[in-house]
Amino acid sequence: MALAEAILAALIEEPCSGYDLAKKFDGSVGFFWKATHQQIYRELAKLEELGLIGAERVHQEGRPDKKLYNVTEEGEAHLREWIAEPGEIAPMKDELLVKLFAGYIVPVHTILVELEHHRAQHLERLETYRQIEQTYFKNPETLPIERKYVYLTLRQGIRYETEWLAWCEEAIAFLS
Repeated sequence: MALAEAILAALIEEPCSGYDLAKKFDGSVGFFWKATHQQIYRELAKLEELGLIGAERVHQEGRPDKKLYNVTEEGEAHLREWIAEPGEIAPMKDELLVKLFAGYIVPVHTILVELEHHRAQHLERLETYRQIEQTYFKNPETLPIERKYVYLTLRQGIRYETEWLAWCEEAIAFLS
C-alpha cells in the first residue's frame, strides 16, 4: 500500500485540511499506517496534481487561508480499484525481533528489559483501542455499514495487541 491510498481512505469520509488530515493520521489511520506531516503534505500535492483530490480554499480571519481537500470522482474510482486488487502480506519490520535474533550477545537482563518495555507499550496501545471501542462501538451489531468496516480495523488492532502481549509474556517467562 502506498501513502496515497491511505490518504484517500482517510479523506473519503470527509474533506480535511492538510493539518486536520495529519492529526487524523495520528489518531486513526496512523495506528496502522505511519506517515510524517511532511510526507502527507507532499503526497497531497501529488494527489491534487493527478486529479485524485481537489482542494477548496477557505478564508480564515487573522490566519492564512487553508485548503480543504476532498476526494474527486477519479480519486474514489482509484480507491475502489485499489481495494479490489488482491493485497500482499506486509513484510514484517520489527526492531525488537532483530534485537532478539542477536540477543545472545548481551546479558539476558538487557533483553528482558527490552521485552518489558515493549510489553508496556503494547499494553498502553491495547488500552487505547479498548477505550475507543467503549466510546464509539458499544453496540457494533447496530452500526451502519461504513462504521462496521472501521470497527473491524479496530478489532484487528485489539487482537494484534493482545497477541503481542501474550508473546511478550511468553518470551519473558522463557528467558527468565
